[in-house]
Amino acid sequence: MAATDLLGKLANIPVTQNATLSFLNPPVTLQAAWLLKAAACIDLTTLAGDDTVVNVQRLCYKAKNPIRADLVEALGVKQLGITCGAVCVYPSRVGEVKQSLKECGGSAIPIASGIYEEVQQMREACGEAHMKTILATGECGTMANVYKASMVCMMAGADFIKTSTGKEGVNAILPVGLVMVRAIREYYKRTGYKVGFKPAGGIRSAKEACVWLSMMKEELGDEWLTPKLFRLGASSLLLDVERQLYHYVYGRYAATHEFAMS
Repeated sequence: MAATDLLGKLANIPVTQNATLSFLNPPVTLQAAWLLKAAACIDLTTLAGDDTVVNVQRLCYKAKNPIRADLVEALGVKQLGITCGAVCVYPSRVGEVKQSLKECGGSAIPIASGIYEEVQQMREACGEAHMKTILATGECGTMANVYKASMVCMMAGADFIKTSTGKEGVNAILPVGLVMVRAIREYYKRTGYKVGFKPAGGIRSAKEACVWLSMMKEELGDEWLTPKLFRLGASSLLLDVERQLYHYVYGRYAATHEFAMS
């Protein structure tokens, strides 16, 4: 079965009470489709102090070509033009990203969250650009505070809420993610405005990515299973996604050095 057909089946996967946990071992054919979806939602990120032009160029090339050409051909998804969700760098490197991607530049601006008035001021400063608000959930203390912070940031105008920078002691964990997406659901019910969600930090395996995608489908529905409303902040994740797709196509795992660096 072609992966294009598999992607269409994502909207029809039945949801049960324990779907998030049972999805740890999905049918192989469906797993391939979910992995392609995960690749399209990844934000490739480099925030190293010693980044170079070459590092940024390599990251941009990988973002435009997240899956090896032979795998894309074998899966029958070439016409979909699958790319990663975005390339995330420090502001000083944005010019290099523009040059590498030949685009007009980024459309999302990440900020660390503060009180309502501060986030509102940042919303005004961002103008038409999408604003991602980082909650640093590991520092919130309680789940109640995570929920309150999510609501405050959305009320102040955030287009995306993000768990963490990936540098904190506690980053993206499912209990925190569940609280945040339920805050998004409540906010949508009350306002009709759709806010995106981005877990970041500690998501390294394809299996973990599938669990996050499954949670989004269960809690928020198919509309949130797109890069427009869901991103995964985990650059190292793409390598494992690609390895699993290689296994699906060829029936064996490839060595790490057989894939382009991300």
